[in-house]
Amino acid sequence: MNDGILLNVEFYIVGTAVNTMTILSIVYFSGSGHTHLMAEALAEGASKVADTKVQIFRITGEQIHNGRWHNAEILEALNQSDAIVFGSPTYMGGVAAQFKAFIDCASSAWFQQLWKDKLAGGFTHSASPSGDKHGTLISLAINAAQHSMIWVGAGEMNQNGVNRLGSYMGVMGQSIPDFSGTKAAELDAGDRLSAELYGERIANATKKWNN
Repeated sequence: MNDGILLNVEFYIVGTAVNTMTILSIVYFSGSGHTHLMAEALAEGASKVADTKVQIFRITGEQIHNGRWHNAEILEALNQSDAIVFGSPTYMGGVAAQFKAFIDCASSAWFQQLWKDKLAGGFTHSASPSGDKHGTLISLAINAAQHSMIWVGAGEMNQNGVNRLGSYMGVMGQSIPDFSGTKAAELDAGDRLSAELYGERIANATKKWNN
């Protein structure tokens, strides 16, 4: 009789855990606005998953002083997250300097392994179809590995405009540059959908990982 009651209690605990709110944070730098649009699309996709709280944190040059980035509030929010998605445009084959400043500051979390076993992902954008964007995604994945995080790839086949650049490490976007400064940033429809699907994938993976 007591054994039966114990089983019912344990089942109730497991059942309620499924509905526990998970926190997915997107932290990124955007120079011309394209990476920002990708971050918004990714957040939109993640928000489709029930019981998921999505947070967006934009790294800016104004947050950097004497060559060092620091924002205690952002770092604490990331520490409390279940998943962190990193985003940066690809500049000269790698992450933007502003985002690298954030990565270096986050070594404070690395020392304590505060991000260990959190899920991670990455996205990037450049003006040319290649632009060596894969180097940026690899850099973001290595950073996640340093923190002992679990990396989630894009998971979409190259079809119907989705994953049109054929990236599986993370999501890539590409737009023809406008050097006039008069045109607002625009994102290819397929790249936007790829980012949405990626956000939804990571949110679902986070649910499974936590439960």
